Amino acid sequence: MMVSKLMTNETAPIAVTMGDPSGIGPEIIAKMFLRRPEQRHWIVVGDPLVMQHAFAALGANVAVRTISSVDQAALDGAGLDVLASSDLAVLPPVGTVSADSGQAAYSAIATAIRLARAGSVRGIVTAPINKEALAAAGHDYPGHTEILVDQGGGVRVAMMLANDEIRTVLVTIHCSLAEAIRRADYPAQMAAMRLAHAGARALGITSPRIAVAGLNPHAGEGGLFGDEEIRIIGPAIAAAQAEGIDASGPWPGDTVFMQARKGRFDVVVAQYHDQGLIPVKYMGLEKGVNVTLGLPFVRTSPDHGTAFDIAGTGTADPSSLEYAFDYALKLHVPSF
Repeated sequence: MMVSKLMTNETAPIAVTMGDPSGIGPEIIAKMFLRRPEQRHWIVVGDPLVMQHAFAALGANVAVRTISSVDQAALDGAGLDVLASSDLAVLPPVGTVSADSGQAAYSAIATAIRLARAGSVRGIVTAPINKEALAAAGHDYPGHTEILVDQGGGVRVAMMLANDEIRTVLVTIHCSLAEAIRRADYPAQMAAMRLAHAGARALGITSPRIAVAGLNPHAGEGGLFGDEEIRIIGPAIAAAQAEGIDASGPWPGDTVFMQARKGRFDVVVAQYHDQGLIPVKYMGLEKGVNVTLGLPFVRTSPDHGTAFDIAGTGTADPSSLEYAFDYALKLHVPSF
């Protein structure tokens, strides 16, 4: 793919992927476009028919311009440029799992990754997808992160979940709790701390303070409730410190986020999915953002799903998408 000579990483548009057409992704994208007339230097990667319907459902008369390359984007704010990654003949059903929606969502992600790796877009903001729909379309991925790992060019990646008050990076992501315990080994600990350090620096934090949560209750209580903290996590923290990373712990998982919220730490490394995500999501989905660390390009997403229960009602809140977009603008890609 040829990249326009006029485009740099700073001047190129953000690519916003459509998400699952049966969910709220197209609606919140349309609302973000309408709510931010002064900030429209971005394109949608997805299906033009879906985006046309999203605006029509909101009663908005917005021109949806179909483009086949980023160079064709007008980016003038008068209409929404949609780089067509699919060409649906009819709209998929709203609010239900659909193989057609899963395929359209997957095509948008894969296309956006290619654009980002080519340097044609500044970064990617992804609207929510549905894992069952992906599977129905024949794509065996648990979520966005695994697609990005497979196609994005990162050696090892991690999820950072953030809001205005706390940030957390996960050692393990989408797997059972039993599997997470097996995967939270020494290399995974080191990778998470390194990515947390680099990710925080990408946000402009010069000397990040990294707190590492324990795996067991009370961080193992000196081995009484499990010895992973002694055998694995503690030695990894010491090795990270030797590399110049300001890491500490292991801290009890039930209090470390409180300490981070008070300003003691910049990032918390959590051992498994729910340990890290519950504190962020409890504080509100409207300002939660998911950042994928370790990629050669910026990728962010809202901290919520497809919300099939309200899809098509016009009531979806675009705030988390807008927050993810703002994060993408202020991030730079560190050297991982």
